[in-house]
Amino acid sequence: MEGATHRTISTNGISMHFVEMGAGPVVLFLHGFPEGWYGWRKQIPVFARAGYRAIAPDMRGYGDTSAPEGVKNYTYLHIVGDLIGLLDALQVEKVYLVTHDWGAVIGWKFALFRPDRIIALASLSVYFFPRHPSGSLVQLMRAAVGEDHYICQFQAPSEIEAKIEQITPELFLRKLYGGKLNHKLEGLSQTNEKVLLPEWTSEKDLAYYVSEFAKHGFTPALNYYRALDLSWELVAAWAGSKVTVPTIYIVGDRDVVYNFAGAKDYIKHGMATDVPSLKETIILEGVHHFLQLEQPEVVNGHILKFFQGFHALGA
Repeated sequence: MEGATHRTISTNGISMHFVEMGAGPVVLFLHGFPEGWYGWRKQIPVFARAGYRAIAPDMRGYGDTSAPEGVKNYTYLHIVGDLIGLLDALQVEKVYLVTHDWGAVIGWKFALFRPDRIIALASLSVYFFPRHPSGSLVQLMRAAVGEDHYICQFQAPSEIEAKIEQITPELFLRKLYGGKLNHKLEGLSQTNEKVLLPEWTSEKDLAYYVSEFAKHGFTPALNYYRALDLSWELVAAWAGSKVTVPTIYIVGDRDVVYNFAGAKDYIKHGMATDVPSLKETIILEGVHHFLQLEQPEVVNGHILKFFQGFHALGA
């Protein structure tokens, strides 16, 4: 990316690679699966031009950041710890936080664990999940829909990796971005179909993602899902805690997350109780999961408007 600087720092026992651009208050971008920093390519220069210092790391297990072996190394506490270490290494006291997908999961935990380090939060796609007393998200999914959901399928060590290798990482990612993999991962074993990419991503983008996953494989990224049970155990002390930082939530109405059973009702009627500083919920019509790439002008506009209110106050 022209004008961006690539750097690496040591944090929490790993080396973390990140991209930065611009000067001013820091906006920290947290990517999801299967993105890496590059998932914010349509945000970084825009926020830099708007007067912010945009920082987008490869979170642990991705790209040029370390990928420790073992599921136990991918809990919420590990990943938030990496981010606190990153801010400390850069001597950044507080940030504006922008998150998507798994980055949003981590962003909500970041806001619970260390609200003192966040000025405001913009969460994309994944809504806040209060800790359920009955068990982790994996356990709840199994009880609700059985083993067919992708979160449950991702739990089996090596099985999904073998299927990805069978159809090739390039085709897996093409299917994912092309909308050919639903919540049951139907079509994962089909290798003879032609899959077109959506207009918001390119063959060059796809090739970059393939090259990034060649560095560590898919196991570290899948370990985020496989650590869900352990993370649920470790965050018991935050049961019932509320997200108190000022927040906006943006989701596409065609996002599989928005269409989980019960999601729409919770987003519209329940989330404000758990996130009492929720300032706005924005539902984008006709927009899918990767909303920051599909509708970057709209998404960027909402976030910048929200952040600039704090920026004007000197936050």
